[in-house]
Amino acid sequence: MRAHQIMTRAVITVTPDTKIADAANIMLQKHVSGLPVIDASGKLVGIVSEGDFIRRSEIGTQRRRSRFLKFILGPGKAATDFVHEHGSKVSEIMTPEPLTVSEDTPLEQIVELMEKNGVKRLPVMSGDKIVGIVSRANLLQAVASLAREIPDPTADDDHIRNRVIDALGKYDWCPFGLSVIVRDGIVHLSGVITEERSRQAAIVAAENVTGVTKVHDHLCWVDTMSGMYLNSAEDEDLAKAS
Repeated sequence: MRAHQIMTRAVITVTPDTKIADAANIMLQKHVSGLPVIDASGKLVGIVSEGDFIRRSEIGTQRRRSRFLKFILGPGKAATDFVHEHGSKVSEIMTPEPLTVSEDTPLEQIVELMEKNGVKRLPVMSGDKIVGIVSRANLLQAVASLAREIPDPTADDDHIRNRVIDALGKYDWCPFGLSVIVRDGIVHLSGVITEERSRQAAIVAAENVTGVTKVHDHLCWVDTMSGMYLNSAEDEDLAKAS
């Protein structure tokens, strides 16, 4: 399988000038752990993730190094840490020039890049334009949905997947982080919903797409106030059976 067959296409982005508090709220509201950073020309210039919010002055988690270690590292490192811990804009905490993959990058290569570089997500590019993002969650969804399947997705499966994504993406109730995987016309829907009625709407929309023979529900309901979440009944049944 390749990146375009499992990636999340509706990518939520921020700009270098986005306030850090705003970026944190977006991540919480959309239930994502990382955000690509796009400049005014539409170019990918960085990525900001949960790890970038760990060492922050607001919560008193700045690095506290011994005087000896400060001497060894020099003033430059201390200055860099200060910016990261006290900066107010995304550009001051993001990882610049992030690793990227193309739509045709095999999953094996994606996993190797993640492991080698210690990253949890990779932007998917078509030329200079970001067209999706592959995260560890996408890989987990692929394994959970397709571990029992043998054949690779066909070209027609790719067309069905695109039609399902388009069918759901135009509605306000479309799941956050929607992931669609198709094999032999069988659709696996993954993502986050905050309203239980959105689950049935998503399933019905997918069922109405030409070529779809069956829809599996892996949508996770999340309460935006408490953070409590519930897996789909289908996934709960599978977990009990195993």
